[in-house]
Amino acid sequence: MLSKISLEGEWKLQLEEKGQGLVLPFTDVIMLPGTTSFARKGPKNEEILVGALTDEFRYEGPVWYSSEVVIPEELTGKHCCLYLERTRLTTLWLDGQEIGSRDSLNTPHVYELPQLQPGSHTLTIRVDNTGYPTKGGHMTSPDTQTNWNGITGRMELQFYGEARISGIRLKTDLSARSVQISATLESMQGATLAVSANSFNSEITHSAEEQEYIIAPGPFTIDYALGPDALLWSEFAPHLYTVSLVLKGSDGITVDRQEVIFGLKSFRAEGDKFTINGEKTFLRGKHDGLIFPLTGYAPTDVEEWVRILGISKSYGINHYRFHTCCPPEAAFTAADLLGIYMQPELPFWGTITVDTDEGHNQAEQDYLISEGYAILREFGNHPSFVMMSLGNELWGSKERIDSFLADYKAFDDRPLYTQGSNNHQWVPEVLEHDDFFSGVRFTRDRLFRGSYAMCDAPLGHVQTSLPSTMKDYDDQIVPPGFGNGEGVSVEAGGEILIQYGTEAKAVQSGSESGEWIPQVPVISHEIGQYATFPDFQEIGKYTGPLKAGNFVIFRERLESKGLGHLADAYFKSSGQLAVACYKEELEAAFRSRRLAGFQLLDLQDFSGQGTALVGVLDAFMDSKGLISPEEWRTFCNDAVLLARFPKYNYGAGETFEAHVELSCFRSGMPDAIELHWELAVEGGVRTTGSAGAFIPAGTHYIDICDLAIELPAVDRMSRTELSLRVQGTDIRKSYDLWIYPEQSDNPLEVEGIHVFTELSEEAVSLLEQGGNVLLMPEPESVQNGIEGYYCTDFWCYPMFRSISESMNRPVPIGTMGLLIDNGHPVLRDFPSEAHSTYPWWTIAQHSKSLIMDEADRSWNPIVQTIDNFERNHKLSFLTECSVGNGNLLLCVLDAAKVSRTTEGRQFLTSIAGYMNSADFQPQYQATIEEIQTLIR
Repeated sequence: MLSKISLEGEWKLQLEEKGQGLVLPFTDVIMLPGTTSFARKGPKNEEILVGALTDEFRYEGPVWYSSEVVIPEELTGKHCCLYLERTRLTTLWLDGQEIGSRDSLNTPHVYELPQLQPGSHTLTIRVDNTGYPTKGGHMTSPDTQTNWNGITGRMELQFYGEARISGIRLKTDLSARSVQISATLESMQGATLAVSANSFNSEITHSAEEQEYIIAPGPFTIDYALGPDALLWSEFAPHLYTVSLVLKGSDGITVDRQEVIFGLKSFRAEGDKFTINGEKTFLRGKHDGLIFPLTGYAPTDVEEWVRILGISKSYGINHYRFHTCCPPEAAFTAADLLGIYMQPELPFWGTITVDTDEGHNQAEQDYLISEGYAILREFGNHPSFVMMSLGNELWGSKERIDSFLADYKAFDDRPLYTQGSNNHQWVPEVLEHDDFFSGVRFTRDRLFRGSYAMCDAPLGHVQTSLPSTMKDYDDQIVPPGFGNGEGVSVEAGGEILIQYGTEAKAVQSGSESGEWIPQVPVISHEIGQYATFPDFQEIGKYTGPLKAGNFVIFRERLESKGLGHLADAYFKSSGQLAVACYKEELEAAFRSRRLAGFQLLDLQDFSGQGTALVGVLDAFMDSKGLISPEEWRTFCNDAVLLARFPKYNYGAGETFEAHVELSCFRSGMPDAIELHWELAVEGGVRTTGSAGAFIPAGTHYIDICDLAIELPAVDRMSRTELSLRVQGTDIRKSYDLWIYPEQSDNPLEVEGIHVFTELSEEAVSLLEQGGNVLLMPEPESVQNGIEGYYCTDFWCYPMFRSISESMNRPVPIGTMGLLIDNGHPVLRDFPSEAHSTYPWWTIAQHSKSLIMDEADRSWNPIVQTIDNFERNHKLSFLTECSVGNGNLLLCVLDAAKVSRTTEGRQFLTSIAGYMNSADFQPQYQATIEEIQTLIR
């Protein structure tokens, strides 16, 4: 390129609100790059969305933009292109003459212009954000970056001489320490190409010797040697080079100059892992749907993407999967600088059909495939662009999907390809041209993720299993007995009802298949999705075109139930439970030695699809204050300490046994490490020790030692912390355990404690006579309640309630953990945090929470279950009141099942102690009728 003219600045504007086309003169202006929404153009949107953010000035339809540009004398007759980096469907006019149209959603719109004479010229661009060739996935979704209208990236006229280089493709060869440069010389005669390369982004520098090549018109390929000391690019040391391509004519004068950034690297799938430059790596990924609440569209400046990706990297992330979208070039450039592995995805979430299928849309398929080629051409030189997916949760013809993979690999074999993310959900298979597999199960019950929606049951171990640190997915990836002819067939085929986007749909599952073993790296798809209650303090942060009208509605709903004063406590307690769930989810992935990585959903909140507040960061990538990056990295990093033990709750004097191991994909680790461990009990009892371990070259899972620690005798329930640390590093881990004193097998069989499972005549009589009654109805006998559930809700209750109902499946329980008045004397012998912790797991799972919506608002539970923001029930787990002359403690609980566990007996012991104490003096006075209404 010889020169360029920026077109950024003020443009004339006209919205085509009534289909009238271009009407002159223009009556408004706008600053570009930008969008009509960001500029507050058009009528104000009066609709307030409940399931997503509201675009205050949403406009859908054609918009006309026009500007004058002055061409100087020195550029007269030069070859000229109009470059529009990020926009929608465009049509261009130059001086009133139509030039053409472009429709890429992912890549720049480039128009070849006729030779421009000096002086003023008029550019008129119509941008349309309707009638897309495909639905657009998260490129156009109101759930994410919105369906904006405008031009949001670089806008410029680019000028070239008579000879120029186009279509530059760089392919590095690690073994030869060289880069292959393929391009096209657009010229009528040959030329000399001078090539040089210099590193630029680290303290270590390297320059490759300039070389000259004689090239002929048309396509050419040259191999440029970087030298044996060339620097490598990886997540650990993202060394980058700028390669300079200088084209000289026969007279030696420069006629074109191009500069391209690249990194010398080799990213491969080898066995069950990915390798970077021959060294195994474990992908710690996050989902990204291009959510940017302050603008409504993705930034196109490198600095902002460096900030965003840098935040993710501070939480241990080394990989991004873009859900049905492709980010702007600035994102790849930032990932190049930071060392993050990028996976763009075609903007498609649907079914790949064949010609004979009903509703087959060949034009849409052709468009989607062309978008993939455009993405490869535009961004493929970036070293961070290492993977590519055909879409999200695709169904349809596996043969056609595989043919697309084959064609892409033939066109560009630099990235690794997958057929899609979680394709064919319950009946997946690895296709011939898959380089890796991304999903959540191999068959309906061979799961390798910790949480699922009710419509996608069975649920995961984080949701249903007694908490421990024993779970991994190795037996799901390669079941025991395989290779010995012990495979089990699975029924498939026929029509099945599936979750299809945010709805339900009947699809053909394909032919019958059996169990199968992946022979490529496996990535667990969209893991996590643990919801937190809204933080209404966030509302004020929405100062751009997107407004949190949904948050306002959620707050009003909560306040209408008289629960508004609990909003902050709901947010914090649900958030702490979500963090604990994420810790177990991620550690299960790191314990899985056959897994290649995961893609988290998500580190940040998702603004749409019912409003899925599943992040430890909000939608702005700001911390919610739930966990620090340093603490998060103890279970999400390139080296993670893991202790395997079967439970969190122990009796006094019991032996705590754990196996300590290290998942280690950190470059430059020493040959040997020393582990220091400590078990610290409240009250000052500490047990410490150390163990050494060797790390043989190429070893990534290190068994360090086994612990067998006799726990101390305690006279009260005591929290214990197991701390692990690799000396001289930042590698550490901690786990909370609980120790319980000796207990009665029947803690409620105490003099003075009257226990009833129903409000019988005897119970009523006791209350009228001034007795103390513990009412513990069997959960199945109570209709006015919500089933007990320890884990927080999956993704978003409104969305999956609707999907489950449409599929005639059970709806989610939808609760979000406990809010505990931990200073109440009923918990004196069962000390707790204000949020759910593992001593409550068995108790919560065998309970039911009473719906107190119709009760007096001054009657507050001691322990309540946090409901989701759609229902906002006031849910009582444990409450008390005075009835008649007596006192009542009410908890819907299967006491028999609970009392079989150490923690359950301790809970009941604490209740019994409270009821026999002078502290049992409830403040709220209830009637028998109120109690009967509650437990109906």
